Amino acid sequence: MLLSIDWDAFSGCVPLVFDAPIWGTRDREYDRLGAWWDRARKRDPRAPGWTALEADFPLYPGWEVLECYAGIPASVALTHADAWAWLAAFPAGDVLNVDSHHDLASFSGDPARVRPGNWAGLSLRAGRLNRYTCLYPDWHAELPVAEGFDLERTRAELAPLLPADVLERVTLTRMAAPGAGLPDPADVKALLLVQSPAWTNPAHDAVFWQLARTLRARPLTPPLDRSAPA
Repeated sequence: MLLSIDWDAFSGCVPLVFDAPIWGTRDREYDRLGAWWDRARKRDPRAPGWTALEADFPLYPGWEVLECYAGIPASVALTHADAWAWLAAFPAGDVLNVDSHHDLASFSGDPARVRPGNWAGLSLRAGRLNRYTCLYPDWHAELPVAEGFDLERTRAELAPLLPADVLERVTLTRMAAPGAGLPDPADVKALLLVQSPAWTNPAHDAVFWQLARTLRARPLTPPLDRSAPA
């Protein structure tokens, strides 16, 4: 199988943070950095660096398990829209996507244009994928707004957006514990690590970059380095 990992499965938020991007955000340049500056300044304009974001936007455990995939061919990308090109290098097969979003359909804009929110759905329709599994992080169980909180609800929301023959090749599941449910490295042919900066706290970029180095990930599209203080 192919393994896709969105950093927003680990760089997340706590419940009832109403300016959190998990509620919905666009993916403009502003959303990737400027919106995070605004969130930090709103919380404490005098706090150094990104420290004002720590309480509301934590780095959840479980990402450490990903280091076991070192040695497997790996790529790193800015957004999940880049997965469309990544998949083109492989025969159609199965993908496990560790993510806070299913990436099967976008609710606005041109549905035929590849974007972070629809790359998986378009890939299933185009025959670039056989079967697709979205593995939500365990912390979604405590976040009612999250897709992974109620899997039946999320699947019902997808029903009018995907053809029946596409939806039947989709599995939605959630980690039982941090890092649980990840495949054996022997079963993974290649890995894609995605930064998704519009959805992930810049304070966690240093850990993201270290993980990319550990995996020796080849850049598909250069991720951002947002480690400079806000």
